[in-house]
Order: sequence, then C-alpha cells, then structure tokens
Amino acid sequence: MTDIAVTHPDRFYIGGEWVTPSSDETIRVVDSTNEEVFLTVAEANDADMSRAVGAAREAFDSGPWPRMSHAERAQYLRAMAAGLRERGADVGQIWPRETGMLHSVAKQTGDVAGAYFDEHADMANTFPFEERVAPTMGGKMGLVLREPVGVVGAIPAFNGTLTNISHKVPPALIAGCTVVLKMPPGSPGQGYVLAEVAEAVGLPAGVLNVLTAERQVSESMVRDPRVDKITFTGSSEAGRRIASICADRMARFNLELGGKSAAVILDDMDIATAAATLVGYECFNTGQTCNSMTRIIISRGRHDEMVEALASLFSQIRVGDPFDPTSQMGPLASEQQRARVEGYVAKGKAEGATLATGGGRPAHLDRGFYVEPAVFGNVDNASTIGREEIFGPVLSVIPADNEEHAIALANDSIYGLNSSVFTEDADRAREVAGRLRAGTVGHNAVRGDFGIAFGGYKQSGVGREGGIEGLLPYLETKTVILDDYPTGYAQG
Repeated sequence: MTDIAVTHPDRFYIGGEWVTPSSDETIRVVDSTNEEVFLTVAEANDADMSRAVGAAREAFDSGPWPRMSHAERAQYLRAMAAGLRERGADVGQIWPRETGMLHSVAKQTGDVAGAYFDEHADMANTFPFEERVAPTMGGKMGLVLREPVGVVGAIPAFNGTLTNISHKVPPALIAGCTVVLKMPPGSPGQGYVLAEVAEAVGLPAGVLNVLTAERQVSESMVRDPRVDKITFTGSSEAGRRIASICADRMARFNLELGGKSAAVILDDMDIATAAATLVGYECFNTGQTCNSMTRIIISRGRHDEMVEALASLFSQIRVGDPFDPTSQMGPLASEQQRARVEGYVAKGKAEGATLATGGGRPAHLDRGFYVEPAVFGNVDNASTIGREEIFGPVLSVIPADNEEHAIALANDSIYGLNSSVFTEDADRAREVAGRLRAGTVGHNAVRGDFGIAFGGYKQSGVGREGGIEGLLPYLETKTVILDDYPTGYAQG
C-alpha cells in the first residue's frame, strides 16, 4: 500500500547496509483492521541472524562506537530522535494495522520515541560513567568505570514495537553497545522505520542491525556466544526459556514479562470515578498491554456496584476502525489473539464467573479482528481468568472480605508488574502501596513511568527499563586501582 513508507521490506539492515536475504522466505503481515496483507517482509533464517550478530560483534570489537566519548554517541542519538519525529506519520500508519492501536495515539509515537532517545543522550552529561573512589585495600587511587556490556540482542514485543524498542536501543547505544534488533513477525514495520533513520543519520556500520524472524531464529541469537546480553519483552513462558539459555553461558539478560495487575479499590473511593479511569485505560491498544489493570479487587458489599459501573461504561465503548476518529477501541492484533481472548471469555463463563457485558464480536464489523470489551463479576482469584494473562480487553472484578484480604488477593499471583490503589487518602495509598508486591504502584490511576523505572516482581521479569535503572543493565562495572596518579587526576 502507498500509505506504508518502508523502503526495503525485502532486505535486512546489517552492517550499515540493506543486504539481500540468504533465502526467498517472506512474512506476510496482516492488517488487523481488515484481515488483508498490507506488508510483506523478508524472513531471516539462522544464517541471516549469524550475519547480523557477526556485524554487531565486529562493530563492537573493532569499530569506533565503543571507543567514542559518550558525548559523541549522544549526537547520534539526538539525530535519531529528530529522524523518528520526522517519521511519525509513517509510524501512525503502521502501528494501527499491525496491532489495532488507535491512529490518534499511533501518530504521536515518533515524538514519544524521539523523547526517549533524547533522554538517553542527556545521560552523556549526567550519568557517572567514571567515578573516582578511595581504595580501601591498598593503592593510591581508585576508579569505578561503567563500560558497555557488549553486543546486545534486543527482542521487542508485538504490541507496541517502537515504544518498546525505545526502552532498549537508546540505553544500549549511549552505553557503547552494539545491537541486533530482532523484530516480531506480526509487527516488523516500525523496526524498518528505525533502521532507515539509523541509515539516514550515518550511524556507524554494525552498531544497529535489524531483521525479522520467527522464534526459532530468535533462539539462535540467544544461544550465540558472540551476544553478550539479551533484552526481551514478551510472555513469561518465553522469558523463562531465554533465562535458562542465558544461564548456561552466563549471558546477561533483561526480561520485561507478563502481568495480571490488580487495582485495589478502598472503601472511601467513588466507584464511578474509579470505573471510568479503569475503562479508559483498558481501551488503550485494545487491552494489549502488559501493565493493564485486569483484576479489580473491591469489598464484597460494593462488588455489584463496581460491576454495574464497569459494564455500563464498557458497553458504550465505540469499537471500530482505528483510523476513524470516533472509534474508542480498535481490533486485536491477529486472529490468533482474538481466538485467545474468546477462549478466555468462554473459560470464565464455564468456571462460574458472571459475564456482565461484552466478549463477543461486534455485529457491525464483519472484517478485522474486533472483539467487544468484557467485564466479569464474581471472579474467583484462583480461577483461570483470575490468574492467567489474557492480553485483551477483559476485566475481572474480584470480591474481598476487607482491606487485608484485598491486599492478600492482589499479591496472590505469580505476576507482579503493576498495581494501583484507589483511595482519597494519600496516607492510606502510601501504606497499601508499600505492601503490594509489584514493580509500579499508581494512586487513583494506571501508571507506568519509563523516566524513572519500569519492570516487575516475580514472574513479571528481571531488571528494569527506563531511567538510570534501565541504563545500568547495559553496563559492566570495572574497578581500577592505581599505584600513582595519571595525568589529569589531582592527588589526594
């Protein structure tokens, strides 16, 4: 389609060039809005991945990138930020088709991604990549050096690839690492935009390499001893697999994984206000977000009122074409994803939960992977829909006996990515937040702040993304103890 401005979908960006694949295999990307193929890209095999890893390894071992100053690398990041802002309209056309994100949101993603690149460029002047310390066991002068970890294999999730990439590539680049970016087969387009931006700004050869592949080829990258670190966003199941492989060879890894996040509604909170907040966020990307508040925990006496409020709001949501400005929710990313959501809706009913609204296919939409947002009441926290990540617009309202029970229910999960406390009392919010086992706790809102740190407890992942905490995993710490003072260092 002429709307999709991807210049080289039939090639891979490796070693600073658009290279010909080693086979003629391709991946057909289906438009989530109408079920038609809108983009065909080359599919990488093991040989292509090995070539990309080799280019990144050469760029790190022999290229100028890791030996540049942080300020020099920052100039490239700022140029890439500007390039992404210029390509915002292209991302706005790609993202809704790949996953169903509303165009009104997708068209701003170039600006959002650009901001992340700029923020990491700023770290060249603010982060202590070198610190002078006093030795404690001999020697005259000590230094703590924070150096690049090496070659990074980056595997973003399918649901919001450019924003996801922007939590991985900028910290790797400012640290001095080189990157192999493996795009998901269902949503590769935004990675191609980034590769074209890297080419346009003259990023040195091999510093960023981009290709699209299925899981088996991703695993070959994870196993490759030339890759020093893996950063992955996706399911907890896949994350466990990656962690086990990395452990065999002591490779570093960051994992941002699944969630079954809980919103704890305290008894002083207005139900209508809380319901509007929760429904508003659940519409974002059709509920295909890892930090979505899908478990709504509320006292038993207020349970029915919350179910009614959520159902009333959800039943009024305008599901439709994400390019239509009147739409409030687009489609799911794929037929597989819709089948997954429909399967959980059926399981919820079979296990005794009360479906208050939604869960079917909108009658007015006969093409595209659309689903009606659903609300279940009387959900048992131990049931399938109370425990497993659905990754779609399905809310489960869980009754609690009291505040203590509500906190216990919130923590009774293998996940610990996100949570919220709804109360008019900031002191109570702070006290409950301290008891919730989750990487982020919001107050009267669904929060996630990549300017600070984002990540999870338990099976929601390892490490953090964003801010200083998100930079550290791309660095190795080196202690240097000298018997004298080098030129430029004052004595004492």
